[in-house]
Amino acid sequence: MRITLPSGTPAEIDLSVDNPVMGLVIMPDIFGLRSLFDELVARLAREWNMAVIAIEPFPGQDLSADIADRMAQMPLLSDDVILRDMHEAADALGVDRVGLMGFCMGGMYCHKAARSDRFVRISSFYGMIHVPEGWLSATQADPLNILVNGHADRVLAIIGSLDPYTPADQVVELRAAGVTVQEYPEAVHGFAHDALRPAHRALDAADAFSRSRDWLLAK
Repeated sequence: MRITLPSGTPAEIDLSVDNPVMGLVIMPDIFGLRSLFDELVARLAREWNMAVIAIEPFPGQDLSADIADRMAQMPLLSDDVILRDMHEAADALGVDRVGLMGFCMGGMYCHKAARSDRFVRISSFYGMIHVPEGWLSATQADPLNILVNGHADRVLAIIGSLDPYTPADQVVELRAAGVTVQEYPEAVHGFAHDALRPAHRALDAADAFSRSRDWLLAK
């Protein structure tokens, strides 16, 4: 079901589970809230027995599906605005214990959310460890710096060994910051959350989601 957060940001929410074990906020990839994430919200609510919500990262913008158009918007996004929407989404779930999961760009914002006390556990799928050069701006803090000074111990990073957005030297930095890293050999960017992508690896995807569930539920 679509709702609007107090900020005006659209979100997809599923509160159909009785007595959910926890809540889960999902931050989509650069292509935003769409049927892929509507289905993921419903599936994780059902299979993981959670209250689940996904938020739109580009509220109020009529962007095309051209990735270049969306890349051009990245320097304009604000860490503070994204975190505000994450907090409002967590509140909408109506449960005390809330985790966070994100993909690609959304995974980068999961790293940045480690500065918040709101999320007990965080699972970042192929999230950028440093802000890509073309996205740099005054409103984009460095994810690694936030992790070093935040709750890095709460973060599980799902990484593909051939992902250019998470190069090996940066993964070393990620581990040194205290993040738990699960790396998948030969996997490239976006290998887990969209079965229609050429990069999709079904067995690795199933394993990554299983590990994420266990991580989120761990006390």
